[in-house]
Amino acid sequence: MKIISWNVNGIRAIHKKKELGGFIQKYQPDIFCMQETKCKENQIKNIIEEFSEFIQFYTEAEKAGYSGTAIWVSKKFLEKNNIAEQDITFISGMSDFYIDNEGRISRIDFTKNSIEYSVLTVYFPNGGKSDEAWAQKIIFYRKFLEYVQYLEAKKSEGGCEKTVIFSGDVNVCHEAIDIARPKQNEGKIGFHPSERKEITKWINSGFKDVWREKNRTQGDQYSWWSYRGGARERNVGWRIDYFFIPQKMLSVVKNIEYINAQMGSDHCPVVLEI
Repeated sequence: MKIISWNVNGIRAIHKKKELGGFIQKYQPDIFCMQETKCKENQIKNIIEEFSEFIQFYTEAEKAGYSGTAIWVSKKFLEKNNIAEQDITFISGMSDFYIDNEGRISRIDFTKNSIEYSVLTVYFPNGGKSDEAWAQKIIFYRKFLEYVQYLEAKKSEGGCEKTVIFSGDVNVCHEAIDIARPKQNEGKIGFHPSERKEITKWINSGFKDVWREKNRTQGDQYSWWSYRGGARERNVGWRIDYFFIPQKMLSVVKNIEYINAQMGSDHCPVVLEI
């Protein structure tokens, strides 16, 4: 199963740049998770029709042109694994854990090989607009952990094993190795001790950062670069896009990689194969 996560920074923009089709053709995701789609579903009828080989699920923000997430599921993947389209359940938001009107969370549930999967794509808050936004960012991290722990503990009606996988733009570098200039950014939003501690809580609870588990000491791997000053060309970046999986699943990870060469957004995609 190949899952790809990408903050596309506007699905219409990336499609207009002709980056979306080539990317799909080259990497052939089974499940494609997107953040910052920045659209209403009725604005992208052409995209929905062009990529009809996927079942497409969208979570919209109330504010037009802002945030938003999506999950696409390959019909070939479903056919290969004898999963009926109607057996894919789509859920937006965080249920009663946190009221989200910004379209930040999309989730699908399905069963494959007697394992019930919950796959989530999340666009976590930046927190930089105001003191209130910063406080809400920390609350979002905490409520999200409660939510995925709830999902993991929940047994399906058929008694299947439950596995939760979440990906997305987490909007924080967890450790100094994850940012090109840690000293200059220490204490700033995106590399603040308070938010980094929240990610540590996720990891200590059993949800593991797949890339770092498989690449313990590798630096210079980033997923976001400022458009200013040729940051991407000089690889002055931040690793803020992740996949997290339960520790028990680390042994079945076939591949985890960042596709640095993929253009179209200020973020690059992340690929997980299990």
